[in-house]
Amino acid sequence: MASELYVSLSGQKAMETRLATVANNVANMRTGGFRAETVNFDTVLSDYRADRVNFAAVGEMHIDRSAGPIELTGNPLDVAIFGDGWFGVETPSGVAYTRDGRFSISPEGDLRTLTGYGVMDEGGAPIQLEPAGGEVIIGADGTMTQGGRQVGVLGLFTIAADADLTRYGDTAVLTDVQAEPVVDRLANGVRQGYREGSNVNAIQAISELIEVQRAFDHSTTAVADREETLQRAVRTLGAE
Repeated sequence: MASELYVSLSGQKAMETRLATVANNVANMRTGGFRAETVNFDTVLSDYRADRVNFAAVGEMHIDRSAGPIELTGNPLDVAIFGDGWFGVETPSGVAYTRDGRFSISPEGDLRTLTGYGVMDEGGAPIQLEPAGGEVIIGADGTMTQGGRQVGVLGLFTIAADADLTRYGDTAVLTDVQAEPVVDRLANGVRQGYREGSNVNAIQAISELIEVQRAFDHSTTAVADREETLQRAVRTLGAE
């Protein structure tokens, strides 16, 4: 079969992956703390022909770490991070990290995320509160007080820039290196009564979705035309 057909198919496969990635970003434009995902593509050279055919191949997936917009909610258990840092949460797969600070208190007094994962303090231990102990006050440095007494410090952790991140659920990530507690709580802290939104650029994401869909359709048409040309050539040559 002609090499250009394989090249077109490799391009379709790459665009399919990109389409799924962009569609997931668009679907999570309003998901609190969501981090957009991008994918790059590589060119693979083949020596099976003398002129070296170029194929498209999916490269690495990247999670965009840029901050999302901060929105006022007035809910005392909504907490947004300003500066660098992630909340640490306990999951069945180990410690994960998230920027989604929409918390709640379980009947047992555990501070939990909306997905039910326990929130960690600065030492990596679960945060315990009194369900009926009154309003929780959270300072800019993460210090938590309830009923006039300090009950803990909300954990903030930094993830190395070269760490590989893997998405966990909609808003959390797993990292291949251990995150470190934030030291500078003046430049990096929290704001009570606020939530961080998704960092997806809605207009850009929707435009990209349309662009990729059109490119995929054009590629599909090109493959169909090439197959039809081959079939006509076979019929013509076979009749001679």
